[in-house]
Amino acid sequence: MTMMQDSRFARVIAAIDAANARDPHAIAVDGTPEPAELVYGRRMSEALARMAADASEHLRIAVRGQHIERWTSPRKNYPQGRIGYLTWRRDLLEFHARRVGEIMAAEGFGPDDIARVCSLVRKERLKSDAEAQMLEDVACIVFLEHYLGDFMRKTEEDKLAGILAKTWNKMSPLGHDHALKLALPARVRDLLRQGLGQLRPRR
Repeated sequence: MTMMQDSRFARVIAAIDAANARDPHAIAVDGTPEPAELVYGRRMSEALARMAADASEHLRIAVRGQHIERWTSPRKNYPQGRIGYLTWRRDLLEFHARRVGEIMAAEGFGPDDIARVCSLVRKERLKSDAEAQMLEDVACIVFLEHYLGDFMRKTEEDKLAGILAKTWNKMSPLGHDHALKLALPARVRDLLRQGLGQLRPRR
């Protein structure tokens, strides 16, 4: 990577962070409130660095920008139910990809680079694209490591086992290895086993 390319990459990351720094929602980090999506992007990059230190520039950009300006499209703006949820998720993927693409274009990236990053942000071809699967693994690890506790407090008990099992099934074997290294409470592991048992097809 040339110095110019490295500088261009750094500017894209800085622009993504600047956009996410406008998030009106805050979470506490070491007792200090910070914009929630800014923190999320940093946590995603940190997890990727642990899991794939040699990750491509494309993947590093996609990971940092996966939730760019997510607060601008809240779930409540869509109908209740599964169809409304899936529509919201699909629209979010397109929105995040477009915003990251706009930032990359403004910093001089060409259409091929932009198309590749947008494909990753959309999580296209998860099972056949190793980088798309890595992004999914990173997102699952960040959820388990940083957001699971709060999620469990807000979620009905009878739904937790299934949600944990579905999260586990999204991950690759590498993702599983990293998840098992996390200091997850025994209750989480019990719920995961329960959920996986429920998901297995009956003979």
